[in-house]
Amino acid sequence: MKLLRCSALFSIVVASTISSVAHSTEEQDLFSLSFEDLLEVHVDLATKTTETLSSVPSTMTVFNRKQIQALGIDNAYEIMNFVPGMQSTRGDWVGAVPKDHARGVYLDSGNVLVMINGERVNESSFGKASVYMPYIPIEVIEKIEFIRGPGSAIYGSNAFLGVMNIVTSKERNAMQLVVGNNGRYGATGQFNRTVNDSTAVYATFSYDQKDGESYPQGVKDPLEAIYLEAGVDYKKLKLSARYNKTELDEFLNLAGYSKQNQHTSDNTFVGIKYNWVNNDKLKLDSSYSYTEHNISSAGLIVAFDDMPDFLVGPAWQTTDSKFETELSYQFNNQWQLAAGVEYSEAKQVEAGVRTSYYDDQSGLIIIDPSYYQQGIVTVMDFPEFAALKYTFETYSAYGQLKIPYTKAFTLYVGARYDEVNNIDSKLSPRLAGVYVINPEHTVKLQYGESFRTPVTNELFSNDDVTVGNPALRSESVKTTELVWHFQTSELQANAVLFYNELNDFINIEPTQSNDALFTFANSFNSQNSGIELDGTWQSNKEFSVTGTYTQYFEDPINASFKRFASLVTSYNLSDSWQLSLNVLWRDKVEVSSVSGAYFKQSAYTLLGGSLKWQLNAKSQLMLKAENLLGKQYNVFDPRMDNGAVAGTTEDLSLHYQFNF
Repeated sequence: MKLLRCSALFSIVVASTISSVAHSTEEQDLFSLSFEDLLEVHVDLATKTTETLSSVPSTMTVFNRKQIQALGIDNAYEIMNFVPGMQSTRGDWVGAVPKDHARGVYLDSGNVLVMINGERVNESSFGKASVYMPYIPIEVIEKIEFIRGPGSAIYGSNAFLGVMNIVTSKERNAMQLVVGNNGRYGATGQFNRTVNDSTAVYATFSYDQKDGESYPQGVKDPLEAIYLEAGVDYKKLKLSARYNKTELDEFLNLAGYSKQNQHTSDNTFVGIKYNWVNNDKLKLDSSYSYTEHNISSAGLIVAFDDMPDFLVGPAWQTTDSKFETELSYQFNNQWQLAAGVEYSEAKQVEAGVRTSYYDDQSGLIIIDPSYYQQGIVTVMDFPEFAALKYTFETYSAYGQLKIPYTKAFTLYVGARYDEVNNIDSKLSPRLAGVYVINPEHTVKLQYGESFRTPVTNELFSNDDVTVGNPALRSESVKTTELVWHFQTSELQANAVLFYNELNDFINIEPTQSNDALFTFANSFNSQNSGIELDGTWQSNKEFSVTGTYTQYFEDPINASFKRFASLVTSYNLSDSWQLSLNVLWRDKVEVSSVSGAYFKQSAYTLLGGSLKWQLNAKSQLMLKAENLLGKQYNVFDPRMDNGAVAGTTEDLSLHYQFNF
């Protein structure tokens, strides 16, 4: 396959540098990370100032590399299932593309901002990151930080109900091979070298392929994915580049199961960052980044008895350019300022269609045997999609001030202003107070506002499934949180009460048009609230357990789980063996679908985990498992006739890693 040939070529190029690596870096032993290290992990996602989980003024969850690997999962989006208030499931388009749930909102519109190394992945046509980047291999990840709740005061649009920042590995020399059930195999390589005192280089490649599990609808869920990353740090200059491509055919696309379904997406990113000043008081950076997103998809709309099936989908390209300058400054009175200005241009460059029926003369999709194209063809510059070629220009400025009012009480004040030309302007304020009662107990009170700008698909779409609404306004949320944080040398626990006021929410609605099934509208204003609990207990070096529980006080927006929980246990069997088991629990869901069909999924539990054997100081073997018992279950999607999307089945894989 094309992806396999590309992966092999990249492997040869990168592998040629191995022999010149003077000093290899060994991965830390699996069991060497102490509980105190976990408590004091540094995060700067929420404030642009270095904080710990105890002092940070946002509700946060952080996973390091060892924790991620122990979960037995493969895709970064799956980590959401172990975060209070967040979930990741399948949806109707594309079924194997992860669909995020956050704080009682189950919509397909990008209400969680996804970033890789601080650079946004969400783009301007569909909004959600996973449509264009549905698979991010966990092997390339060093750490993942989650903001649970609003983040627009720093990150602007899409940082609505949460932020996920994926930090990739840049200081690792390792090779990993994987084989598994359902025809899975893959490889990951990570390389870095310090050339001299002023220059360092790194490179990463990852390739994954699987045939997929068979489903009752007569389809599989195959995957082929490649991820490439490279960079150079030279004195004060940082250059980085990233490319990924994912194929997800068959399974479910546009609410239709079919072996003819097709979905391919890719992203190319390049970035440059320069540090102007870096001393004890002032740090000043400027950066430029460019990202190109491509999607080529087609899903079954109608299966005919007397003529070939009708399939349709987008052939779209969007680009993102961003200039940013940000600074941090520490005053003599210990106040800290983080501020920045930003200009971004998000553009939909191509708006073609992939269809099995087309009339070249009229430029229309006409479902008639005489217009059948003998398969799926790509039509660029599709007339009905012309309005999708739109450019969003955004001018932004933000500032966050950390005020240590007393030794026990710290105040955070900040806001961001975004001017989206011809669409909207938004001020996103934020206020938080952190009070340390004693070394064990900390209380936080937080208020923030966030927004999400409508995307081109919502504003201007015009196909057989949806028709856009150019009159849409940005949706917004006002969030108040009360947080209690507790920690000792053996236990860390958090309890979070949140209240959201949701305004101008954009949702799909049935339309009376003969040309489409749905449209978009600022459907409603609403409120929701809930409690999020999590805790980690490490009784000794050998055993630890982490649990989460979420309870919403109102029904979710679009039917989803009102209660859910997770439990992760790790036990060091010896100096070289570790067993980790995890359980995901989901409450029942009962609802009527758009067609009137009744959907019911009883409460269920999924078991997963990993077994790791440290062969020696440089190599390890790990067995991973997801849905170990092969539980069959469905998740609800309102656009399916019966409301049901098949959940993932058992996934077993064996990983061998060698550090050099």
